[in-house]
Amino acid sequence: MTKPIVVITGATSGLGRIVAMDLAKRGAHLVMTARSKEKAEATRQWIKESSPSTKVDFFYGDLSLMKDVKRVGQEITAAFPKIDVLVNNAGLHAFEQRSTSEGFPEMIAVNYLAPWLLTQVLEPSLRNAGKARIVNVASEASRNHGILKLPGDLTDTTPFTARGSSAIYGKTKLLNIMFTAELGRRLTGTGISVNALNPGFNVTGLGRELWFAPILERILKLLHIGDPRKGAEIITRLVVDPKYQKVTGGYFNVGTGDSIGPVSPGGDTEMQNKLWRATADLLEQKGVLN
Repeated sequence: MTKPIVVITGATSGLGRIVAMDLAKRGAHLVMTARSKEKAEATRQWIKESSPSTKVDFFYGDLSLMKDVKRVGQEITAAFPKIDVLVNNAGLHAFEQRSTSEGFPEMIAVNYLAPWLLTQVLEPSLRNAGKARIVNVASEASRNHGILKLPGDLTDTTPFTARGSSAIYGKTKLLNIMFTAELGRRLTGTGISVNALNPGFNVTGLGRELWFAPILERILKLLHIGDPRKGAEIITRLVVDPKYQKVTGGYFNVGTGDSIGPVSPGGDTEMQNKLWRATADLLEQKGVLN
């Protein structure tokens, strides 16, 4: 049988790297994005050591730049006219405001705009699979999102402190949940299911900008707190478990795999649609959509 083709972003570290290994052992053909060729090669060798027959392809770009996201997506669709799974996993928790060279707030760009745009570019290949899955990594950090203001939040580059960063990070994860629900409706009847998940608290490189992060990570590992394998397990489950092919637009929890009701206005269909239109308008204005 043909090996299922699985695209994973953010697969050279953290949860994405563990998921890549899990899926390699299940016979997937891995197609991954990376910024660093050095990290990509290290990940490739790590996977090959345990699963020598696994096919691994990397495509290189900076997911904070929409022109790179579009190019990488186009390169992947050109190479793979059929894609079985897309895992939008790449994420960033910045502890200060930074603007990209395209003028976007960096956390919004990496955590929300990049998966939105990449999904649009890869959609034809996902449709060609007959049955495909899109898995978006969200978070219960979404419950601390402040006040959602659309379309303003998508371009808001107001400075923030490390303490204030949590609300911005939470907002990006709320946007992921809302995007998932709206996309699920839009893809009804295509054979593509799209679901989001909460991976729980995981000791990964997400907080790497904190000076004490390496010390904290060692302490938490010693205490067996935040094992990233738990977060990776729910991602893998959404990719392979047959029951998640039958539902779409959902948001599921680490551990139990049960459905979670998102914080307001995450479940509001009008707001979900408003977010979709605002995102499409913004990316069209920037010349990276269509």
